[in-house]
Amino acid sequence: MQLCYNGKFMAGDKPLLTVDNRSFRYGDGCFETMKVYQGQLLLADLHFERLIASLHLLHFHIPAHFTKDYFTGLIRELCRLNSVSELARVRLTVWRAGTGLYDPVDHTPHFIIQCWELPEHIFELNSAGLLLDVFPDVVKSCDKISSVKSNNCLPYVLAALYAKQHQVNETVLLNQHGRVADTTIANIFIVRNSHVYTPPLTEGGVCGVMRKYLLQKEFPFRISEQPLSVKDLQTADEIFLTNAIFGIRWVGRFRNSSYGNATAAILHEMLFESML
Repeated sequence: MQLCYNGKFMAGDKPLLTVDNRSFRYGDGCFETMKVYQGQLLLADLHFERLIASLHLLHFHIPAHFTKDYFTGLIRELCRLNSVSELARVRLTVWRAGTGLYDPVDHTPHFIIQCWELPEHIFELNSAGLLLDVFPDVVKSCDKISSVKSNNCLPYVLAALYAKQHQVNETVLLNQHGRVADTTIANIFIVRNSHVYTPPLTEGGVCGVMRKYLLQKEFPFRISEQPLSVKDLQTADEIFLTNAIFGIRWVGRFRNSSYGNATAAILHEMLFESML
């Protein structure tokens, strides 16, 4: 497989990074996970809006050529070289160049783009509801970098390990106030009385592009932001999760509560039609 390193295409099995790399040492950077379908990068505007916002927030010096057109061109070419243009998962990882300790000496961004083929069923709504629980060991802070898809993913790594150990599909991460932030790899929504709610970003969740897309689009359901408690999850009519790869996945059980998927199924169909 080929990858793209700072705009150059090369074999993916070649060593590229040194032990002084700031992403390796400190998690100093951010990333985007994206989906390509029939050669087109889905939700490209939202992905690169978030990327540039994250780079500004992390005090990178952003080159003038770091544009949506620049990166989408590289992504399309990489998918073509790897013969995965029909349906692919793409990861764009950005880190701060140079060395230094916590105080950087160079704020130039370097990047790698990778891609992998996705199965066609990725567009289908999950037939069985996900099993969900709370990850109790780590809380997310509610600060200005909590919404960034940081290269330091330890809370989510540990949450994923907890999910595997406890035989559930996803776990909910709470913030320091004991309220819902997000889940292992997704943003979370609940349905109550035909109204859809998701926590605002001030609750510590990642700024998901699918979440933002749903909040911006017109749907037959009212979708709004509201802080959510664990009790809100337990008493909801439905729970569903969103991210850029899976779109929408519905939750079948959270602790002792079980749920249907009527709203999630309608939104899934409308989402599929509006994006493709």
